[in-house]
Amino acid sequence: MGARTNIRTVRIEWGDCDPMGIVYFPRYFAILDDCTWHLFEQVVGMSKLRMREVYKIGGFPLVDARARFLIPSRYGDDVVIESRIAEFRRSSFDVVHRLTRAGELSVEGFETRVWSGADPADPSRLKSFPIPPEVKARFA
Repeated sequence: MGARTNIRTVRIEWGDCDPMGIVYFPRYFAILDDCTWHLFEQVVGMSKLRMREVYKIGGFPLVDARARFLIPSRYGDDVVIESRIAEFRRSSFDVVHRLTRAGELSVEGFETRVWSGADPADPSRLKSFPIPPEVKARFA
């Protein structure tokens, strides 16, 4: 699985940058988080809010996140981010992001996330749930 890819163009804003105008590395993780939701919205065909209602999920908490920073991005750059699911498991999945600037690979991001919602035994806690087969099928 994981054949579907979402492509987004993002303009680097001043608030993404350090005083030298270079993207401050934690901002990439926020940008990639948005890309994961855009991927699901495109492939599954419903908004984040609608997915939360239909599937009773609280979200996709991160359990692992890492990145390789190859070429810095700067204020005003337009970057293209390709995001795809690398693997689905029972309740977790891996997302791979490739950020390019002017056609050159700038950042590779890797996330492991868990499909989760409120624990029926204790609604103040999150619990993982199996990813619905119809969601997985949309990515096939």
